[in-house]
Amino acid sequence: MSDENMETSPFAMLPDDCVEKIISFTSPKYACTAAAVSLGFKSAADSDTVWERFLPPDYKEIISGSSSPVIFSTKKELYLLLCNSHLLLDGGKLSLGLSRSTGKKCYMLCARELQIAWIDNPVHWDFTSLQESRFGEVAELLSVCWLDICGVFKAQMLSPNTTYVAYLVFKLAEEHYGFDSSSNASVEIVKENGTVMENKTRTVHIVSQNRDV
Repeated sequence: MSDENMETSPFAMLPDDCVEKIISFTSPKYACTAAAVSLGFKSAADSDTVWERFLPPDYKEIISGSSSPVIFSTKKELYLLLCNSHLLLDGGKLSLGLSRSTGKKCYMLCARELQIAWIDNPVHWDFTSLQESRFGEVAELLSVCWLDICGVFKAQMLSPNTTYVAYLVFKLAEEHYGFDSSSNASVEIVKENGTVMENKTRTVHIVSQNRDV
């Protein structure tokens, strides 16, 4: 909506706090669009009232647990900061970012928080640093006859009413072997008492068998 149309729009008769409330029920993408196309909307669309609603309800607790200071002057600035970078939480064991379009939480566990078979055996695994990693150290696979990695995460920390996917994030060394065979990957939803509520297993290939793709 252009500023010329804004002047004749019913929105022009609404108080700013009412416009802020309306925009807060939309989406981050819509709020950015509204601020870009109309100066009349910009103040309301950029307000803390709008962007605080797009942030996770527990955002204050999240940033208070960050391993480094989180500096921001507006709620929109904080939202974009969490979308464009990641906070390290729990002493650097956990990484958190937000989906830019929805504001939903995206987490990553560091290698130390994973249950990896033979991880304490220096013959099979080593911990080292990697410049492009967000974590201070990564697990380096030296040699194993089979690969068994398990991660556990509390569902209460995730955004509600959201479909999640799980990824294994890794980097292959220039010289590697044994990763072109199929593997089983599974996701389980487990109650605190250990009862498995849901289990989904599928066959995956860590390295594509078609090297030309």
